[in-house]
Amino acid sequence: MPKVRTRFAPSPTGDLHIGGARTALFSWLLARHEKGIFVLRIEDTDAARSTQTSIQVILDAMTWLGMDWDEGPYYQTQRVPLYQEAAEKLLSEGKAYRCYCSPEELEMKREAALKAGLKPKYDRTCFHRTSSHPDRPHAIRFLSPNEGTTVVDDVIQGKVTFDNAELDDLVILRSDGLPTYNFSVVIDDATMEITHVLRGNDHLNNTPRQIQIYQALGYPLPRFGHVSMILGPDKKKLSKRHGAQSVMEYKGLGYVPEAVVNYIVRLGWSYGDQEEFTQAELIEKFTLEAVGKSAAAINPGKFDWLNSQYIKKMDLDQLIECVRPFMEARGYPVKDPTLLRKAVATLRERVKTLVEMADVAKFYFCEEVTYDKTAAAKFLTQETGALLQEVLSAVSKERSLDKSQAHRVLQQIAETRGLAMVKIAQPVRVALTGKTVSPPIDEVMDALGQEKVIQRLERAIHEIQARGGCRCDE
Repeated sequence: MPKVRTRFAPSPTGDLHIGGARTALFSWLLARHEKGIFVLRIEDTDAARSTQTSIQVILDAMTWLGMDWDEGPYYQTQRVPLYQEAAEKLLSEGKAYRCYCSPEELEMKREAALKAGLKPKYDRTCFHRTSSHPDRPHAIRFLSPNEGTTVVDDVIQGKVTFDNAELDDLVILRSDGLPTYNFSVVIDDATMEITHVLRGNDHLNNTPRQIQIYQALGYPLPRFGHVSMILGPDKKKLSKRHGAQSVMEYKGLGYVPEAVVNYIVRLGWSYGDQEEFTQAELIEKFTLEAVGKSAAAINPGKFDWLNSQYIKKMDLDQLIECVRPFMEARGYPVKDPTLLRKAVATLRERVKTLVEMADVAKFYFCEEVTYDKTAAAKFLTQETGALLQEVLSAVSKERSLDKSQAHRVLQQIAETRGLAMVKIAQPVRVALTGKTVSPPIDEVMDALGQEKVIQRLERAIHEIQARGGCRCDE
């Protein structure tokens, strides 16, 4: 058996969306599972829409997801002579013909066919011409067989049969000498010896046309696999109303690459009831037989859950480097490595995304916390002022303040006063964070350090004494 060679061939006309990312991931996993070759090819012949920026975005997204490539990136614009040579071969063998019809003429033919209730396929006017004018502007059309059927033996969808009479004599080379998609993709996949072509189900109707071109040029057929659509949670076509669409959008929203890969691969592929996979497990377990035929619907709730699991389990140093840009973007002074490390360690169990972590981390890095109005009204009162003063006095007497010392201080005060621990913890929590919800208060005190704890307790007490309340959010 020939060595498995798969490819991903995006058009650089925008971001790498999750549908394309899933196709790339399935192709990459198949190559890695079979110890084959994964090829990256950029289909950039659409000069009006292809941009270098989009190319870089695609490369960055694939790198971020951990999909390395063994060959490429190849660029179609650098391979135009190959397409032109193949088109000339088909012309010389009578398997293609020159078409001189103008766009206006073609539109008139299309409208006439529709008006007559016919399929708007080209009527072969130029195929029947008795004279040739190769010096005149012209396209080259493939001569598609009018009879019989073309069968796509799809490794995912099964056998799909197409009536040849329904297929058009498609243009394979435009008048500007550039190839159309259905032609260039055949030349590229054949000359790159691609053994498995995986792509979205929206390309299935193109495949019989491509099979005919393979056969006309004498190329062996690859195995085709067409992956089902990705739908929104409402089972409708995925669109902007469903939220983020592209890989880099997910990165910007604070999802980690391992979770994105895990989430995308589960949109149409499964392995029993297992939900979480390492990269090594995906490579080991991935097979095309486990890819489903039916459309897969996104589930934002499951995505958030998956991301939270990866955040919890990620190596702490790696997590710090992942979240650092989000904290820096908010202007947090993250130069203190000890504070940053302790802050991340206390928050990782409580957040779904890196964005959420950066948002809730604010109280660790701000100079002065802003009290939530409701929290302050309930917990920063004249009655709790004496309690906070006692905590301040006890903390100030400590030589240092770590988690165990902080817990001991609060526990002793609670026992002395005959109060439940929560009666002590909540006023202290609001004084230190401004809110009623935070990581465990002894962990917060450890992360902030003795000096900041003292400063914040003093400020809360001052507010209570000076105003009979405190300055709060409106």
